[in-house]
Amino acid sequence: KQQNNSQQQAMLRSRFFQSLRRRCSAAVQNGASSMASSSPASSLWARSLVTQCGLHVDESMPASFDKVLIANRGEIACRVIRTAREVGVKTVAVYSDADGDAQHVRMADEAYRIGPPAAAESYLKGDKVIEIAKRAGAQAIHPGYGFLSENAKFAQLCADEGITFIGPPVPAIEAMGSKSASKEIMEGSGVPCVPGYHGADQSIERLREEAQKVGFPLMIKAWLGGGGKGMRIVHKAEDFDEALDSCKREAMNAFSDDNVLLERYITRPRHIEFQVFADQHGNAVHLFERDCSVQRRHQKVLEEAPAPGMSAELRAKMGQSAVDAAKAVGYVGAGTVEFIFDAETDEYFFMEMNTRLQVEHPVTEMITQKDLVQLQFHVAAGHQIPFAQDELNIHGHSLEARIYAENPYNEFLPATGKLAHVKPPKGAPGKVRVETGVESGDEVKIFYDPMISKLVVWAPNRDAALRDMSRCLREYELAGLPTNIPFLVRSVEHPAFVEGMVETGFIAEHLDDLIPPAEAPSPSLIALAAQAILLQESDRAQFDSSDPNFATDPYSPWNASSNFRVNLPNRRELRLMTTSPEDLSAEQEHKIVVDYDEESDAFDITVDDGEPMRVSGHLQEVASSTTSSSRLHSLIGDERWEANVALDGDDVYVFAKGQQVHVRVPRVTFGASQAAERGAVAPMAGKINKVFVKPGDSVSKGDALLVMEAMKMEHRITANADGVVDAVLFDAGDFVEGGKTLVTFADAAEE
Repeated sequence: KQQNNSQQQAMLRSRFFQSLRRRCSAAVQNGASSMASSSPASSLWARSLVTQCGLHVDESMPASFDKVLIANRGEIACRVIRTAREVGVKTVAVYSDADGDAQHVRMADEAYRIGPPAAAESYLKGDKVIEIAKRAGAQAIHPGYGFLSENAKFAQLCADEGITFIGPPVPAIEAMGSKSASKEIMEGSGVPCVPGYHGADQSIERLREEAQKVGFPLMIKAWLGGGGKGMRIVHKAEDFDEALDSCKREAMNAFSDDNVLLERYITRPRHIEFQVFADQHGNAVHLFERDCSVQRRHQKVLEEAPAPGMSAELRAKMGQSAVDAAKAVGYVGAGTVEFIFDAETDEYFFMEMNTRLQVEHPVTEMITQKDLVQLQFHVAAGHQIPFAQDELNIHGHSLEARIYAENPYNEFLPATGKLAHVKPPKGAPGKVRVETGVESGDEVKIFYDPMISKLVVWAPNRDAALRDMSRCLREYELAGLPTNIPFLVRSVEHPAFVEGMVETGFIAEHLDDLIPPAEAPSPSLIALAAQAILLQESDRAQFDSSDPNFATDPYSPWNASSNFRVNLPNRRELRLMTTSPEDLSAEQEHKIVVDYDEESDAFDITVDDGEPMRVSGHLQEVASSTTSSSRLHSLIGDERWEANVALDGDDVYVFAKGQQVHVRVPRVTFGASQAAERGAVAPMAGKINKVFVKPGDSVSKGDALLVMEAMKMEHRITANADGVVDAVLFDAGDFVEGGKTLVTFADAAEE
């Protein structure tokens, strides 16, 4: 009901302002220029409204569409829906069988099933998307990013069916969709490009020859696609063939095209991109730059705007190159021109153009105070860009951190499963934004990207923005899966990042600082977890007890399963396992001794033979339909602690003072542990792409055994010890579950 009321209020507000604009427009109609004129429309009536979710909606823009279908899922689908609500546009969601109860489905006005979980059978089915759009009466389709967003055939299909594709025209998608063709166009338009080979001859002999001409190190890149897929850095000639084979295979799986190009690899590069916008009347502008240099596996994890150290002169020069690139292909809508900036020479080179809205677009919205999704609606409906280049200004500084379900301690391996507890940080609208498509109880599924959310902050300057980002990351509560949040905290607090000394090699260069040896949680935090377990146990026992006298002494030893003995102190000993929020597999066992003091109603808790801590307090339940969570009010010695506690079965997650601990009672597991030590185990569910070994082969530690594809990326499974292969349990093309043994060694089999 609240959601429906919110939608109705947004629609009424939009209609009121539209009516007001029409009346104002009629009063000044004399001398006003036509909407179809070639000069940008006047911003006389511009009104920028910062919404509750931090969007800068311009109330003065005319209506665009009545109903839009969003051909996507997750956080970007939710993002588009939020703007649509604010401007009175009804939304239609599509969903796979894996997303039947997803947040974007619940938020949309209408939702339709599109197919099985695999993207190739659902979200990538363009004909099915068109069919649903026609059935729902949608006038336009917003593709989000990924999936069909840069698919020229789908854009053409929309045009053939009379449905507006909220994106660029087909020729622009085709021109910029090929990294090879786009570079030829850019060179012809005077936009600087990285030296390399972009030719059609894809024979291995020609590619080897061109690689020698380019020199090493070099970059192999798939012609199509993006997101770090189909990209390899090759440092020496003898590694070229294997890297090329892997790159082509990954590109074919992701984009159905294995053509590649070769480029000189710049050793100290920065990734700087410009947001561009163009309309159907020949107008084009840039909305300044974003620095996206902090990356892992060629995928961005931290973005900011404006770029640190960017001079006004260089910004103007690069911005003009970006606008020239858009005009060279007759671009319309939102696009991003990506440049590689050489930190040693101050040169910049065109890398590629993404013909869609970027994941990191919120930082541009924050510093320009423009809603890019609203502008997409506006331009796609045939209106002009409502401002000129000289009317745009940079306001403050913005940072975005991508929150992933992944393990930084295992080469950022993605994770899947249930999110037991999700509580984003709070902040004033316009200062803190969390773009997400999940909440407590939802799952991160193997079929899609493991990004949980995007945390975006804005402040008047970079220093303040860094402080706010650090605070918000520490306040972000996520439980159930390993995440990169502590890694992000260390990144934004690293002296090199604080000084703005960022390059694409930032993570590799500072890896020891960013991924240090895991530390045990503080004794105080473990004591809090133990207290939460004891209080929860007491509450549960009171609720379950049929003894009417039980409530008189809930901590009575007669009511606890412990090692209590008559004439001995009321003492319990617990064995608790703790894990890092980044690596849930790295467990540490702790001995907890608890003495209950009946007179003071407190516990004396000793952690790992340390000094006893006097702990008192109580649990306060927090109402939630998706998770069992409580607020723990505790006093440890003379220090007051306020902690949030999330319970998920036997797992307890405690969040306090920017720290987090996951605690569980030890369990005995069988089966996979020995294989993990002596053979190879699937780190997660996925498909076997290639097998390198057979029974009887001798392998050395680090040798590649096979290649798996999971979460849209290839993962090499290597031997963790010398040995002889006893059995290969799966073939190329097989789908395996996480934790399954893939390869066994002869010595393990004999045992």
